[in-house]
Amino acid sequence: MRKFVSVAGLAVAMLVSGIAGAADIKSGLQVGDYPEAFNVTDITGPQAGIKLCYRCQYGNRPVVSVFARKMDDKVAKLVKEIDGVVVKNSDEKKMAAFVTVLTNDPDAMETELKKFADTNGIKKTPLTVYENNVGPTKYKIDEKAEVTVMMWVEGDVKANFAFGAGELTEEAVGKIVADTAKILN
Repeated sequence: MRKFVSVAGLAVAMLVSGIAGAADIKSGLQVGDYPEAFNVTDITGPQAGIKLCYRCQYGNRPVVSVFARKMDDKVAKLVKEIDGVVVKNSDEKKMAAFVTVLTNDPDAMETELKKFADTNGIKKTPLTVYENNVGPTKYKIDEKAEVTVMMWVEGDVKANFAFGAGELTEEAVGKIVADTAKILN
């Protein structure tokens, strides 16, 4: 009986969190880790066309970093929501965000990302590419993760989310947006 209650309790806890499927994937830096520098090519941000380190540029500011393997409607919802939070908090709290698409063909992504930013009205969140589909080694992006979200402030990761194919839901996006409070206080 105890085993059944424990398993049932765990299942309920996972469902309540809104990210039950994501528990299977451990991707990206974990809470308490230090986000190291890495270079991306900026496609839609203020440094468009330039290779740079947004981790370095943002320093100790509150940051949301999204790693994605493709840009679909669910990722669009996530990025729009995060961008809205950044717009509201960029002046006083100096909040920032950036999206890194992991791809073996970064040139092919350029047109797609520009269109994505225009179509979705992305204002303050640069869309960038990383020149392989594995990601920066020190970030430990799981190959099964289609989307990995990390939030940090003052060089300390405060939240991490990872989603496999089809796991990024509206509930999960809501949880991610709510967790931006962890880096804004």
